[in-house]
Amino acid sequence: MMGQMLQKIESREPQVMRGLIWADRCGKVVIIMKHNVFSGISRWMQAILLGAVSATLISAGNTLQASEPLEIWISSFQDKVYYEKMVAAYKSKVDSEFEASIQAFGFREMPDKLAIAMKTGTNPPDIVQLDEVLFGTYLAGEVPFLDLSERLKETKLLEGLVPQRLKLFAQGDAIYGLPQSLSAIVLYYRVDLFKEHGIQPKDLSTWDAFVDVGRDLASKNQAFIALDPTYFEILLRQKGSDWFDHAGRMFPDEAQAEAVMNWLYELNDEGIGLIPERASIFDPVFFSSMVNYGEVLTMIGADWYGLDMIQQFSPELKGKWGAMPLPAWKDRFGVPGRRTSTFAGQGLLIYKQSKVADRAWKFIQWVLEDQESNVERFVGGNSFPAFKPSWADLRMHQPSAYFNQQAFGDLLAGLAPEVPEVVMHPKRPQAVFLFQENFFSSLMYGQITPRETMRQMRTMLKAGGD
Repeated sequence: MMGQMLQKIESREPQVMRGLIWADRCGKVVIIMKHNVFSGISRWMQAILLGAVSATLISAGNTLQASEPLEIWISSFQDKVYYEKMVAAYKSKVDSEFEASIQAFGFREMPDKLAIAMKTGTNPPDIVQLDEVLFGTYLAGEVPFLDLSERLKETKLLEGLVPQRLKLFAQGDAIYGLPQSLSAIVLYYRVDLFKEHGIQPKDLSTWDAFVDVGRDLASKNQAFIALDPTYFEILLRQKGSDWFDHAGRMFPDEAQAEAVMNWLYELNDEGIGLIPERASIFDPVFFSSMVNYGEVLTMIGADWYGLDMIQQFSPELKGKWGAMPLPAWKDRFGVPGRRTSTFAGQGLLIYKQSKVADRAWKFIQWVLEDQESNVERFVGGNSFPAFKPSWADLRMHQPSAYFNQQAFGDLLAGLAPEVPEVVMHPKRPQAVFLFQENFFSSLMYGQITPRETMRQMRTMLKAGGD
């Protein structure tokens, strides 16, 4: 129709075509007139021509924009495989013209890459997958991500996501990212070695009971648990405290923080705990040197730790691992508390300067709401999703061959109501890595006290009172 109209006009007034007309990447129509090309044409015909040409070129510009690949940056190579599948599924189910370019970076490499892209404006991403541990970095000034709170109101996500996790990438009333994982913390244990030592998971309902069993094992030169710097905030959060409170005070409950640090020191000092060679349970060397040889019987970790890292680095131990709720802390009245905690977990955010924010949002919404994408995230070995409606799928509750035919999804769904909130703060990423790199080993070997650790960290971060 448009082509026929242009042909008729051109045949009547050849000089109409002397204008240079094009559409840029943003769909804006630019008309550069070389001559008075409308001379001799009625105003009515001029209006038709300009309206028709503008509509056609705007459409062409939008088509060009829509055909450009969405830039998605992923902070783990395991997730890159998952998102390649999700892009293919979205293209098949929702938008046949959808394209996306996916790049994967390391967990701690992502902030550097992102900072360079934002500063230079060179090929920045549209969608960023960021770990919540690193999110606080972007809260010190103007947040470079899109506030999704209004968009959420028209979706199933607002009610469907676990509420504690929905606050994970937020500041005030603004929600900048949406969580992919529940990140419920459990105690992973060696089923075969528990049987060998006569240990029953039901007998480890509290940390006091755990220590009693650990002392018995230590007397036989068998370590009970591998120790890691992340345990400090995991166990502190299980107690109901955190690095910061909502007022921004660091170590808001000093007594609880001191108790956790002392407790971890005592585990190491008594031989109940064992520090990995590189002081990290996330290091592949830890699995090849200690885990696979049965030097430890338990580890504390989130759902993604068991679904991804344990299975990836210890495939030969299939069927020999189990998972149980964390032993509980007792309050001052002797009443056991929550049986889980939380640490880390990825979220999806949209870069504020993205020119295709609507397309990016539609993809994120689909990935987090679609049943098959949620099931794939769990059964594919990524994490247990934070979107509650997806838990109704029977595939989320099937026995796991790796975890000794245990229905791992049942355990995680049952712990979800107890997962604590994480208090965000601009200095939290620094606190996490400062403790890990500067203080953990010294604490574990008695070279510094918990109180001195807190004092020095406050001084270094300048983020709290005495």
